[in-house]
Amino acid sequence: MLSPIYPNEARGNRRIGAVTSVRRIPIDSASIGDERDLYTLPSVTETMRLHEYQAKELFADAGIPVPDSQRATSSDEVLTAVEDIGYPAAIKAQVHVGGRGKAGGIKIAGDKQEAKAYAEEILGMEIKGYTVNSVLVEASVDFENELYIGITMDRSSGKPVAMVSTEGGVDIESVAAETPDAIAREHIDPVFGLHPYQARRAVYDAGVPSDVASDVAHILSTLYTQYESADASEIEINPVMITTDRDVVAADAVMNIDEDALFRQPELASMEDTAAGDDLEIKADEYGFDYVRLDGDVGIIGNGAGLVMTTLDLVDYYGGSPANFLDIGGGAKAERVANALDMVFTDDNVDAIVFNIFGGITRGDEVATGINEALEKFDTIPKDVVVRLAGTNAEEGMEILNTDRVEVEATLEDAVEQAVINAQEVHQ
Repeated sequence: MLSPIYPNEARGNRRIGAVTSVRRIPIDSASIGDERDLYTLPSVTETMRLHEYQAKELFADAGIPVPDSQRATSSDEVLTAVEDIGYPAAIKAQVHVGGRGKAGGIKIAGDKQEAKAYAEEILGMEIKGYTVNSVLVEASVDFENELYIGITMDRSSGKPVAMVSTEGGVDIESVAAETPDAIAREHIDPVFGLHPYQARRAVYDAGVPSDVASDVAHILSTLYTQYESADASEIEINPVMITTDRDVVAADAVMNIDEDALFRQPELASMEDTAAGDDLEIKADEYGFDYVRLDGDVGIIGNGAGLVMTTLDLVDYYGGSPANFLDIGGGAKAERVANALDMVFTDDNVDAIVFNIFGGITRGDEVATGINEALEKFDTIPKDVVVRLAGTNAEEGMEILNTDRVEVEATLEDAVEQAVINAQEVHQ
């Protein structure tokens, strides 16, 4: 069949954690090895994400086959590119978020008129809070099969893990949940790297056709070299297309770099597109919050990464979907608390909020004061807020809280469950 080269999010959607990247964090490395929760729990590693076109340039330099493509920032540039590449061609929004296809950010142009119309439609559009400033114009490929190849960190084993699946071109989390045996895995000793026999074994275990197995194994080995040399936290191709001529082509490219390693990756650091950031994530940086925007509808605010992660897990446990990871840190004063709540209020994806504070350095009365200050800005509270306070000055905080405007629960479980119920009721 003839198909454009486009990433899996055009067919499905993904996920801090991925979490289901919004930052496109497609694989939950924290839970690899636990089949029950594989790819469902978020990870909070800070990463610098490359655009698809940037990752493909690096892949091409490393010898991985990629389709002909050109980046464009205007409709005129799109027309010039597509004339060079030929029709049909895919016009793909370059934003750091999944779900581009469903949002209308990927179109297939069959002629000049369509190319111009799609370019004008996509450039400048917003996808989940991200403005599209550029597109990738890319050739179509006559393909027969699609594969998935990826490498990320398995924190349970403390090693990178290479993954291969013949279920490419779709949401890899769905594959992991529904048919986990369809994903072949090889853990990698970072001292020795990915041995050639491991790459071949992963390809064989995944059931890759024998006539292209060697090429796919070579791509997997090259990906690991890129992963290691670039200090990547995650690297993947989904899909790798097997063409009718039995060639293999990287149809998508995902590459996230560990921000803590950017000091020794100046070339990669210079590729960061600060203008492409999510407005809320930019605001979080200004406030000094540890924040990642997700795809769910339950907003989460807490103090301490572990506490916030626990809250995210409980939201999932009670049938909800986290909208964000927001850690206000220890010792947060009233103004900081108010800023956090105000920021989550402005997230259109959020339908309900759970505020989870365990006081140590952070005092419950300061948190309560901050919540009240944030709520005073509104005549009508835009989202239901459920608060759980425990620890230092929790009783004083409970007395200060304006319980006419927030719901208060004694336990974390009750608070999370109520927040999930509140979010679900919005859609009933």
